[in-house]
Amino acid sequence: MAKVILKNIEKSYPNGFKAVHGINLEIKDGEFMVFVGPSGCAKSTTLRMIAGLEDITAGEIYIGDKLVNELPPKDRGIAMVFQNYALYPHMTVYENMAFGLKMAKVSKEEIAKRVKEAAEKLEITDLLSRKPKEMSGGQRQRVAVGRAIVRKPDVFLFDEPLSNLDAKLRVSMRVRITQLHKQLKEEGQSATMIYVTHDQVEAMTMGDRICVLNYGQIMQVDTPLNLYNKPENKFVAGFIGSPAMNIVKAKLISKDDSTYIELSNKDKLKLPKEKAEKVCNDIGKEVWFGIRPENIGNENMVLNENDRPLSGKINIVEEMGNEEFIYFMLGEVQYTARIPVDKLTTASFNQKENFYFDMNKCHLFDIETEKNLTI
Repeated sequence: MAKVILKNIEKSYPNGFKAVHGINLEIKDGEFMVFVGPSGCAKSTTLRMIAGLEDITAGEIYIGDKLVNELPPKDRGIAMVFQNYALYPHMTVYENMAFGLKMAKVSKEEIAKRVKEAAEKLEITDLLSRKPKEMSGGQRQRVAVGRAIVRKPDVFLFDEPLSNLDAKLRVSMRVRITQLHKQLKEEGQSATMIYVTHDQVEAMTMGDRICVLNYGQIMQVDTPLNLYNKPENKFVAGFIGSPAMNIVKAKLISKDDSTYIELSNKDKLKLPKEKAEKVCNDIGKEVWFGIRPENIGNENMVLNENDRPLSGKINIVEEMGNEEFIYFMLGEVQYTARIPVDKLTTASFNQKENFYFDMNKCHLFDIETEKNLTI
């Protein structure tokens, strides 16, 4: 069993800076957990504490049923893949992958068997005699992953392993690591993986669950779809999704037995009954109004026929091939709409266009606590 449990984990430095503020998290046996957040949110620090590379100030870390606070990294049953590959330049691929096993006094026959199996999984069998300088970045990263596989650890730890690769390689390696996780599970091997990234696309496509961190605190832990569709707070709503969710200040008002969002330019958007009921005690208050770009349509993509369209002046149109992003102004505030290629119009810079808001998909956040009022 290879679950990982963090109980009230804290990290403070000698200068008084507190990087991690009482994290509580249970990572299930065989789960692919992704830590995601902006730079400085303590995701790598938390991973390094699990690995034993960073001392913890308070709390307890369990790997399986074993308290590992005082155990050195080599005794924790973990294997780590670093951002910079950390390969020995004077060794061949085979020697790099075999090194940890050799130090652990594993037999030559077993080493050869494990290296061969890992090389086949990662399609690097033809690279075993090469040295790191003779390979591309993507090939080196596969070797680094292979070195982790051969150890057959209880837990795999990945610290932004793809950040040094170009965009195309990142996608292919992302798919390969996800496939590896599923393959190890199918073979009955321990496949608990904790993966750190600042790239929310990586997080969304790879993780069984995602832990969103900010300033050393957990903002939300959930499945990718729940994070996207049911963000618990304004930070998660704005961080997850590309282009980012439109989030603006607005006011809740009541008119003719209906509840409306009043934008800064006095345009009004009617809330559907279900959402209106959840904010009935907040009428007259200022809130954060959030709506994703794909939930704003143009005249060819009417999303909410019950509401009148809002007229916006177009700033920029970004052509993406299969869709376009329209940046438009309502008063002094810019919004983003995401329009599929079959719904495009001929609108361009400085032109006016009508935009329809699907208010069934909107979110309202408390202006102070920033908690989602509509879930």
